[in-house]
Amino acid sequence: MRGYLGRGSVFRTLANISAMTPRPVSEPRPDEFGRPSAHAPGSATVAVIGDGQLARMMHTAAIELGQSLRLLAGSPDASAAQVCADVVLGDYKDLADLRRAAEGCDALTFDHEHVPNEHLNILIANGIAVEPRPSALIYAQDKLLMRQRLKELGVPVPVFAEITSTEDASAFWAKTEGQVCLKTRRGGYDGHGVWFPESEEEFCQLVSELTAKDAPLMAERKVALDRELSAMVARRQSGEVRGWPVVESVQRDGICAEAIAPAPGLDEKLEAQAREIALKVAEGLGVTGVLAVELFEAAGEISVNELAMRPHNTGHWTQDGCITSQFEQHLRAVLDQPLGATDATAAVTVMANVLGAAEDPDMPMSERVAHVHQRFPQAKVHLYGKTHRPGRKIGHVNLCGEDVAETRHNAQLAAGFLVHARWADQDADQAS
Repeated sequence: MRGYLGRGSVFRTLANISAMTPRPVSEPRPDEFGRPSAHAPGSATVAVIGDGQLARMMHTAAIELGQSLRLLAGSPDASAAQVCADVVLGDYKDLADLRRAAEGCDALTFDHEHVPNEHLNILIANGIAVEPRPSALIYAQDKLLMRQRLKELGVPVPVFAEITSTEDASAFWAKTEGQVCLKTRRGGYDGHGVWFPESEEEFCQLVSELTAKDAPLMAERKVALDRELSAMVARRQSGEVRGWPVVESVQRDGICAEAIAPAPGLDEKLEAQAREIALKVAEGLGVTGVLAVELFEAAGEISVNELAMRPHNTGHWTQDGCITSQFEQHLRAVLDQPLGATDATAAVTVMANVLGAAEDPDMPMSERVAHVHQRFPQAKVHLYGKTHRPGRKIGHVNLCGEDVAETRHNAQLAAGFLVHARWADQDADQAS
């Protein structure tokens, strides 16, 4: 089922949607109340491919910039589709759907990196401004190509190799003395598509099973990391680049649980190196928009882990702790408009993710939010309109403060209450 969605109660039932007659994007499309098209005359319109929370938060930034979005969404109840006024239902792997979403827009961008590059090249050939371009995006899609290109640029990366056979696996096991991280070259996020084999036999068995499924693989030396960092920049097509403070990313079960800005106790030389790496990658790959460079810090050195060419979980803190958020900056960049200042507005900002509990509490989320605001009126709660699922990212909390430990503690309490509908510190008091 594919079509166009306007505002208001057209989302009430799927029956209403299927009864709609698609019109060309360029025609005015008043909604059922006779109100005009979703786009203000003379304002910039950006097509966003993807319907998750990143697109949802881009929409908020677009409103404040006087811009608007057109969304290519897989379903009318997806996170971003709930709030956008102009939604095209379709499949991001379908060229015709991409064309419909892009028609008449000033630029096309993404909230994920999975759109086929061959489609994007066709859109560019047809005069559509695709940002970032597939020539850059490929390095966020394929982990092996990314490492090869970064090595050419002189950017530090862990020792790596393409793995196509058990012979490759055995050779890499010997080379790294068993310190192995196996990854799928494409896809995989939040801990998926990553394995840490504990023996050469297990490594070879994994490779045998995955190659039998035609999964392209690579391996890299497992880093005995002290912590993970994230260096983020935004670059516009005409070359202007601005970076944010380097943050610490706290991972739990392969998922980003917190981002602390700026990274506590980060050596000045390492901070400067992290910023320089992000700048070199953005310029060397020709990235347009926001770029997140995820880094390992180990024994006083840093190396690149992953790249994301879009707003990123570790940049959510910028919504409330920075002059210009990553979402506003991304829209400015893809339209080649002057970038905003990236100075922090607080001594420390902590972003704590809200992940679905094993069981969803009976207390409605709106009531949980009220409890958080009652206890922490300075907390900023950002929810994604997603239903509960264990481990699912359903929102985040941003908290600004002066002291790192206190701000982290309070942000964790606030996010924990949104997850469990109870205060972790009060549970501890009762237990004692």
